Amino acid sequence: MALVSQSAENPDLPTQVAAGKQLVVGDAASQRVLKGDEKAAALLLALGPDYGRPIFDELDELEVKQLSRAMVRLGPITQEMLDDLMIEFVTTISSNGSLSGNTDSTERLLLSFLSADKVDAIMEEIRGPAGRNMWEKLSNVQADVLAAYLKNEYPQTIAVVLSKIATDHASKVLAVLPEELAMDVVQRMLGLDPVQKEILEKIETTLRTEFMSTLNHSKRRDSHEQMAEIFNSFDRQTEARFITTLEEHSRDDAERIKSLMFTFEDLAKLESSAIQTLLTKMDKKELAMALKGANEQVKETFFKNMSGRTAKLLKDDMEVMGPVRLKDVDEAQGRMVSTAKDLAAKGEILIMKSKADDQMVA
Repeated sequence: MALVSQSAENPDLPTQVAAGKQLVVGDAASQRVLKGDEKAAALLLALGPDYGRPIFDELDELEVKQLSRAMVRLGPITQEMLDDLMIEFVTTISSNGSLSGNTDSTERLLLSFLSADKVDAIMEEIRGPAGRNMWEKLSNVQADVLAAYLKNEYPQTIAVVLSKIATDHASKVLAVLPEELAMDVVQRMLGLDPVQKEILEKIETTLRTEFMSTLNHSKRRDSHEQMAEIFNSFDRQTEARFITTLEEHSRDDAERIKSLMFTFEDLAKLESSAIQTLLTKMDKKELAMALKGANEQVKETFFKNMSGRTAKLLKDDMEVMGPVRLKDVDEAQGRMVSTAKDLAAKGEILIMKSKADDQMVA
């Protein structure tokens, strides 16, 4: 059935198509069956910004979002399907043979008639966790990620959020919150009164602008940052082997990874208060083993953050140890770095990188 003849009989067809009305697309026995919103999305992608804009102008924001989601999941559309959808454009589209609905093509089309800020908001919502509303989306955010954000909020706010998300997910979030905070939240949830609509809307807005936006951007991680974390997990010999090999292939990549890595030596660059907190969490024998293989500057930094008596006892312990295996030193230093990162994740210390005055909170 030709789209041209349909349009002549029904001048409101473009709006109906954009609203997801049914269209006959190809031979049902041989073609992939498209849903109503997918058919509208394919049509609008084929029309492009010039011819598609008048249709989009007739839609409200919710319909634009629905179509945008359909475009993202559309996938390949065969030439035969396009012919059936748009006979009048068959010669133009034949030069390409097919089109593909994906994130990039959807974003380009939206930018042709919506402001960049509005498009960013729509695309961030699409890229973000699945869910029809904020609470369903939060239920699909990894528990430790959500807990890391919520632990900086007031216990009453956390109680409201956990009361609104799926119960099984709320239990996982509670389990990874600091124990004292978690118990406070539990008590508040037990005595929680119905929350006013205005307060809920304010919490939703804050979560959308401060948490979801950051979460969506953090998903697009730099590959060098990801590799730096992997290298951080290597023992010293493996790390050195990979870095050396990488330097032979690409010195720039190797240097960037090294600049992003958080190493044992970086512990000496922490604030004095952070070093002192870290020292209280370390086993004395393990600390002696870690410092045994450290350079003199790192040793002195740690000794300065101890009392004179404690520093003397630690030096004596290190001397009594005699020669130690490098493997044991690497393991002790690795556990010390892991302890520092755990403390940073709990908000007890701040980890700072020295390069370009950038800060990194683990």
